Amino acid sequence: MLRKRHHSEEIAAKLHEAEEMAAQGKTQQEIARALGVSVMTVHRWRKRRDDHPAATMLVRSLPDGAAAAGTGIAAKKERREEHIVRLELENSRLRRLVADLLLEKIKLEEELQEEQQTAIRLSR
Repeated sequence: MLRKRHHSEEIAAKLHEAEEMAAQGKTQQEIARALGVSVMTVHRWRKRRDDHPAATMLVRSLPDGAAAAGTGIAAKKERREEHIVRLELENSRLRRLVADLLLEKIKLEEELQEEQQTAIRLSR
């Protein structure tokens, strides 16, 4: 089977075409067949476009009406940033909780030590 390597501009154009077909209600299999690639290839291209930081450059190289294909990238980055903020907040809460528990543990250990010393003095 002959394999063809697609250039980034070709991939961007085909992904834009795939987005348009998906908006028309076509199935993934129909889209892949129309583009002349496998369903897995289309999936891999989409994933690479969403994960790759240079994907915005691919979108910029498209005609004016094709810019909507890159909106998923911005949304995904925004969700990641929101997720990071939530994780940082949770992390700070957990750090405070651990610090409080450590202080309580130290206090209990000191009380136990004092009780043991008192018991030793009384037993003499």
